Amino acid sequence: MTRASEVDTPSRNKWQIRGAAILIFLLGFTAGMLALGAYRAWARRAATPSDRFEQFATRLQLDADQKNKVQQIFGDAREQLQALRKESEPRVNDVRQQTDQRLQQVLTTDQWQKFQQMRDEMRGRRLQNRER
Repeated sequence: MTRASEVDTPSRNKWQIRGAAILIFLLGFTAGMLALGAYRAWARRAATPSDRFEQFATRLQLDADQKNKVQQIFGDAREQLQALRKESEPRVNDVRQQTDQRLQQVLTTDQWQKFQQMRDEMRGRRLQNRER
């Protein structure tokens, strides 16, 4: 019986080594795929608006005339949206002030301070996302 277990030990060691090699390969492959996904996400965020437009134009196979017209359309829309935001900004600020007043009546002083901090953090993240 000792002889059979001695024969099984080298065979078992070979399979353990093969299993470990397969596991290491799979872990390396997984790490590589995760790194590639992270790089692609970073590259999308790092792209400037003009880079994004060029990608858009390339994917749609726009010719030079179409590119100019589409850029003009987007520019017009951007200007209209900015004007709309400026027009609605005073009303939005009124609603925010009313909301703050009502919340202050419901929340404790500590809760109000925490709420303001949380709101400021959310606004900061939103601004960072717009800048990207």
